[in-house]
Amino acid sequence: MPIQDPDSFLRRLFDIAVQVADPMAIIPQALPEKPAGRVVVIGAGKASARMAEAVESVWGPCEGLVITRYGYDRPCEGIEIVQAAHPVPDEAGLVATSRMLHRLKGLEEGDFVLSLISGGASALLVQPAGDITLAEKQAVNAALLASGAPIDKMNTVRKHLSRVKGGQLAAAAYPAKMLSLMISDVPGDDMAFIGSGPTVGDASTAEDVRAILKTWNIEVPASVSAVLADESGVVAPGDASLSAVENRVIAAPSQSLSAAVKEAVAAGCEVRLLGDDIEGEAREVAAEHAAAALAARGGRPVLLLSGGELTVTRRGAGVGGPNAEYALALARALDGAEGIYAIACDTDGVDGAAEVAGAVIAPDTLARASELGADADLALEQNDAHSFFEKLDAQVVPGPTLTNVNDFRAILVLPAA
Repeated sequence: MPIQDPDSFLRRLFDIAVQVADPMAIIPQALPEKPAGRVVVIGAGKASARMAEAVESVWGPCEGLVITRYGYDRPCEGIEIVQAAHPVPDEAGLVATSRMLHRLKGLEEGDFVLSLISGGASALLVQPAGDITLAEKQAVNAALLASGAPIDKMNTVRKHLSRVKGGQLAAAAYPAKMLSLMISDVPGDDMAFIGSGPTVGDASTAEDVRAILKTWNIEVPASVSAVLADESGVVAPGDASLSAVENRVIAAPSQSLSAAVKEAVAAGCEVRLLGDDIEGEAREVAAEHAAAALAARGGRPVLLLSGGELTVTRRGAGVGGPNAEYALALARALDGAEGIYAIACDTDGVDGAAEVAGAVIAPDTLARASELGADADLALEQNDAHSFFEKLDAQVVPGPTLTNVNDFRAILVLPAA
């Protein structure tokens, strides 16, 4: 049966990708039996409260504390849920992180710590190194987000400016045994970069950080320079303080894309997977994908799927995010090509700093924009993609999804009528 409503079809694929990564479905399969003795549950990230809720659905009420994004809290009986700011950290995250470290202090070899980490933990776990103030940490974080630097580079910087990232959270719990369950939002699912790897050792150096700051033209205050001139607190792989931790990825972008593939095949599509770990400037990747879509036109529906994490180099003062900017640049590159529709969304429900997951486009996107007085070129120039799609009522706004396996992009190429 032909796809009658491309917009609804693409949104259904996105919903399926999110559902597959729901911690309530994943956590029960990943949990061991609840250990005897003292058990402490900690965590941070946009999915962490949902993960904690899932843990208590299996283990019952637990002692612990997790930090999640404002609006992403869930009811728990024993685990305390603290809400804080993302993507730029705030005082609530700072205080909660201090309290989390206090809970880990003095744990013994017979104790057990369950760590729940998902995307967003980098901003939510806040404990600046040296004499760096929260305001200075916020400024550096904002500069990183606007620089266009890939997520692994941003997280390398974050680790060396922190007392909790780069294995330091696990080291704080030693000698207690720790199991760290992670939902991956990074290309390649490298555990050292999920939430800046608070339970994973890291071999990067302060020199690496200085090189990143130089490459992306990020100026830092004297306190940051002082930290980078001193011995880093980041824990090296193989350090004895990490010997009691087991790290495990329990959900990844590839699983969500695989679920979308099954749905698309059942609908009669030929599916071409462009990659689940794509990185790069959103508008540049969009141009490449537009060319692939145009080349895919033929006698049957074709779906081009991709994941990963795109970036935006901030040039204007608009409101946008990587997925909306990708969608806008894709619409510009396709220029109204017949039969091509697309969706680009972040599975956490937040694209950039806006409470919008992303957007959908259709062959008439640019024509409708012109009728409504929305200038696509100007919006792209000003990084104002969210405002552009808001005028067209083409935003995808699912609200908090309570998970995070990064970007979901699908381009549907229908046969010519």
